[in-house]
Amino acid sequence: MARICYACKNNVKEIDYKDPSLSRYLTNWGKIKTRKETGFCASHQRSLACAIKRARYLSLVVYTNR
Repeated sequence: MARICYACKNNVKEIDYKDPSLSRYLTNWGKIKTRKETGFCASHQRSLACAIKRARYLSLVVYTNR
């Protein structure tokens, strides 16, 4: 049985890069988690990755946790 995407199920239209909860989609080393770990479909995973990269560029999310 296929798992339903969290963003599709809750009608999330856009993933905002200013959202402080983006860090829960990062590993302990600061890498973006995979689709299996986040539970997103392919299109929402791409927009999540783009939002995290924008947040990193603006220093809202750390690159690494050393």
